[in-house]
Amino acid sequence: MYFLVDARKSVNAGFKAGFDREGVSSFSLSPEEFTSWIETATRSDLDAVQGFLLGDFEERARCASTIRRQSRAPIIALADSRSLEQTLVLFDAGIDDVLPKPVHVREILARAEAIWRRVNGEPPPAPDPAAPVPDEAQTPPAPQGRASERLKVFFDGRDPEIDGVPFVLPRRERHILEFLVRNRGRRVTKTQLFNGVYGVYTDGVEESVVEGHVSKLRKKLAQALGHDPIEAKRYIGYTYVG
Repeated sequence: MYFLVDARKSVNAGFKAGFDREGVSSFSLSPEEFTSWIETATRSDLDAVQGFLLGDFEERARCASTIRRQSRAPIIALADSRSLEQTLVLFDAGIDDVLPKPVHVREILARAEAIWRRVNGEPPPAPDPAAPVPDEAQTPPAPQGRASERLKVFFDGRDPEIDGVPFVLPRRERHILEFLVRNRGRRVTKTQLFNGVYGVYTDGVEESVVEGHVSKLRKKLAQALGHDPIEAKRYIGYTYVG
């Protein structure tokens, strides 16, 4: 779920429509409403937010500082006009990126994911200096990799790929896979998965719908990869183990 904050309803409505077209849940509030919300938001609600999108309004820097104290999710500011001085103030307040308008929602998704990887991603293992260097002429073909190596997830509206071939999924299943991969190795409860994919304030959709989507996704992944990369435990939740 992405949180949109702007004093102008037209701006919030425009970006919400853009997120809806990409099948990504979003929720919008005015700056005053948002300040009240984040001061009382539960940890579960905050964990469901994949990114904060701040429009051009007064006290935006202070708003960003408040967010940063509560969440590690990416914070992206939208700029109605370019200003080096204002950009520096925003970065100093904890904002991760500043994008001039107009900007496509898919670019926002891609930049938010890049920020998430930098902040929360694990660095690759350092090479072992003592390991012998293989003779290229005698090097055997590389074995088929793990699911985490064979499966590539983009987080920007594109379907994932397996072994370089598009792995087409319905939107909800794709978003569930993205959410689980983003939280690789962490146990995600059904409620957390529902909030992240459908949004915290979704009406008319039962939380149990997640179970059906995950079941279908796991079957497809197991068939394509040869094993199920999602570990499921009843009453506890799901973990992407690769």
